[in-house]
Amino acid sequence: MALVKYNNNSISAITTPGTLATGAMVLIKSQTASSSSTISFVDGTSDVVLDNTYPIYLFHFINMHPATDAVTLQFNLSVDSGSNYNVAKTSTQLRAEHDEGGSSGTIVYRTANDLAQGTGSQKLGDDLGNDNDSQQSGYLYLFNPSSTTYVKNFLSQSMEYNSANRATNCYAAGYGNTTSAVDAVQFSMSSGNIDSGTIKLYGLKDS
Repeated sequence: MALVKYNNNSISAITTPGTLATGAMVLIKSQTASSSSTISFVDGTSDVVLDNTYPIYLFHFINMHPATDAVTLQFNLSVDSGSNYNVAKTSTQLRAEHDEGGSSGTIVYRTANDLAQGTGSQKLGDDLGNDNDSQQSGYLYLFNPSSTTYVKNFLSQSMEYNSANRATNCYAAGYGNTTSAVDAVQFSMSSGNIDSGTIKLYGLKDS
């Protein structure tokens, strides 16, 4: 096999460099809470994109810390640019947990945190503590929110240090039962403010 050598002349002769591959995940918006009652992502507002630009949207929530003990991070959907967050949802939620003392290792289906055509917020965790070192981190996928044909599937997984000093791995999934385009998503705690934490919104490109 011949060895190809390059010199300064051959390098300078290149007029158009090759195109580097770009990532499939595009950061759209990052918001940081500071004693915030809600964090909202509304399409067309403050540089937020939540339309047919991407088929999948991904929210990363990082170090979400509540002002109130034993509360739950939750979200809701809107079809009217955030005037109302009340899309009917059907969902399921479970958790796997283990405490610092080595006991209470369980997997539990959380019937209290699921919805059956409920218009209230969908809980993403369970009994998040407000100790200084307590926090919840994870992700939420929202699939094809701009569709006017299909319901809006969502899927979430997160890890929290809960109010009973337990490592709690939380799963939530379901669908927003609407064929209207979802154009806004709002996060909150089930009670009290979001003391601190960051939520990042990404768009996932078609393959």
